[in-house]
Amino acid sequence: MTSLDDDQAVETVSIPLAGKSSIADYMVVASGRSTRQVASMATKLAEKIKAEFGRSPRVEGLPTADWVLIDAGDVIVHLFRPEVRTFYNLERMWSFGENVGQA
Repeated sequence: MTSLDDDQAVETVSIPLAGKSSIADYMVVASGRSTRQVASMATKLAEKIKAEFGRSPRVEGLPTADWVLIDAGDVIVHLFRPEVRTFYNLERMWSFGENVGQA
């Protein structure tokens, strides 16, 4: 979350998945203002995860950077351009009627 804040991510949301899914404990969703910012945030975050935890996360979607998924094991991060985020609306899909916490 700190890395995304440092990179000026927009509308960062953390969604607890414990008890809802076995894929991860948390899902983080954030936006960048452009494909360049999304790609930069994803690259920096993947590097920080590797440096801090000693394992490389799986990264999908980096070449186009409309939607980049970073699978860090217990946490899955989705970085979007705003229009793509609005189209898929992952927060609503995973909230199941609960309040989703803004970070």
